[in-house]
Amino acid sequence: MKISIQKIVRSDDYSFDEMVDVSEIEDWNNDIRQVNPVQVKGYADAHGNQITCHMKITGTMVLPCARTLIDVQYPFEVDTVEIFSTDPYYVAEDESEIHPVDGEMLDLDPYIKENILLEIPFRVFASEEEIEKYGLTSGEGWEVISEEKEEETIDPRMKKLQFLLDEKNNRENQ
Repeated sequence: MKISIQKIVRSDDYSFDEMVDVSEIEDWNNDIRQVNPVQVKGYADAHGNQITCHMKITGTMVLPCARTLIDVQYPFEVDTVEIFSTDPYYVAEDESEIHPVDGEMLDLDPYIKENILLEIPFRVFASEEEIEKYGLTSGEGWEVISEEKEEETIDPRMKKLQFLLDEKNNRENQ
């Protein structure tokens, strides 16, 4: 997404609302399986040699579930402010929050992609409905049970001992 610096300088608040293709970040990060085009809304204003861009980035990315590795749709919304300097003598420092601008166009794509990458959570989990839909609640010789469903079962080898205990308790109660 490129914006002419002259358009920003000429208007008080230059507004924008565009769909941006950021699918390139799928190759950068192994966790992102898919990123749909994101909507970028915002405005830019110029004050002297500085341009301030206020952006709201909204979209959806597909990430793997931490338990089952099935695809999970993860919606995100990022509010960010990026500051740029048009001063030709400005030298960016390592930790500076001000980005230098080269040329007459302001390219917001790298900053949009950076903010999306910063939004990736450590873990996402699929809903119970999704897990059941893919049949991931049981398999050969195993079944997922919750604590509420778990019933107390007696080992068949110990069943005779339980019978003896019940018999002993009945004699004592009489």
